[in-house]
Amino acid sequence: MARQLASAALFLLASTSYSFTYAATVIASPPELDNKAYVIMDYESGQILAAKNENEHLAPASMTKMMTSYIIEQKLLKGELTENEKVRMNESAWCRGSSAESCMYVPLNGTATVLEMLRGIIVQSGNDASKAMAEHIAGNEGTFAHMMNQEAERIGLKNTHFANATGMPAEGHYSSALDMAVLAKHIIHDSSKYYPIYSEKEFTFNGIKQGNRNALLYTDPSVDGLKTGHTNEAGYCLTTSSKRGPMRLITVIFGAPTMQSRATQTRELLNWGFGNFETVVIRPANKTLANAPVWFGKEDKASLGVADPFAVTMAKGQSNKIETKLDVNPKLEAPLKQGQVVGKISALVDGKVIAEQPLVVLTPVEEAGFFSRLIDHIKLFFSNLF
Repeated sequence: MARQLASAALFLLASTSYSFTYAATVIASPPELDNKAYVIMDYESGQILAAKNENEHLAPASMTKMMTSYIIEQKLLKGELTENEKVRMNESAWCRGSSAESCMYVPLNGTATVLEMLRGIIVQSGNDASKAMAEHIAGNEGTFAHMMNQEAERIGLKNTHFANATGMPAEGHYSSALDMAVLAKHIIHDSSKYYPIYSEKEFTFNGIKQGNRNALLYTDPSVDGLKTGHTNEAGYCLTTSSKRGPMRLITVIFGAPTMQSRATQTRELLNWGFGNFETVVIRPANKTLANAPVWFGKEDKASLGVADPFAVTMAKGQSNKIETKLDVNPKLEAPLKQGQVVGKISALVDGKVIAEQPLVVLTPVEEAGFFSRLIDHIKLFFSNLF
């Protein structure tokens, strides 16, 4: 049964960069939904606004392809793949037109570009495109699944293990609602160049036009992604992103009973989230929040700030109560690297911490020469006497 937030807004850790506790504010309870699991997350802050069975191991069906597409997008951005690079459709990946799976319908031994394959994966949910790209990148689908698991670990997915690139039922192939939300957050942030593909309503290849299975793309202009999924084991699944004004919410539904219900449930979650919460960016990224003294450095001060925007999601009308506090490690010593964590910034409401984020070095500080360090050692010695 979903957590009831009538007496308090409970926020869970959704990223290793953030930690959250309780905000004692009365808000409406989230909707009761007939599904196996769900999550609603604020994109900017990473805060979980409501959840049910969010860490349970469940079959993700074609939502698996979000990791497949994410890996392709990252390789494109790094120059390890090119958009016009030709990808061959081998017999091991070829789709024979079975009604048991979704297909892009690339002909056997035919080719499509990487960008066409990416569209075939995202818009058409093509199993053939997913397997062909897995083979193109890693040699075979099993090795690609190993890459998927490595990437899952890197971005902090705690309850996910992939056995294939498509989401077809397989032993040991599972994910969770929370992990899918975190993956969606990474796609939106890390793959912004290719993220508009997730909102495309149709894609035509080989003379065959297919529509995106995300019904909300056709009925809600605020929805711009991400991915549907369905098998008999998984039920009807949907990961969605919606942006209304400055606020973006991510929802994940596992195991809804029908295609219509997964859309309806997502709409209910989005309306509840946007209706009850607002997100405040307390401090922007890469802006100096403090200049801290540094020992043994070529510079005597270090510029400190946050690497990512420090945002907090709260009940509407409560943002004016937020206060901030900086805690910097005492006696910083050079060398200091850019991005090095040297403290934290906290957001407080009524004296209670509701969110924290690491405080990092914005500009590196190199170690000073021998004589300058010697002088600092002498100063530090005498300072410790008092």
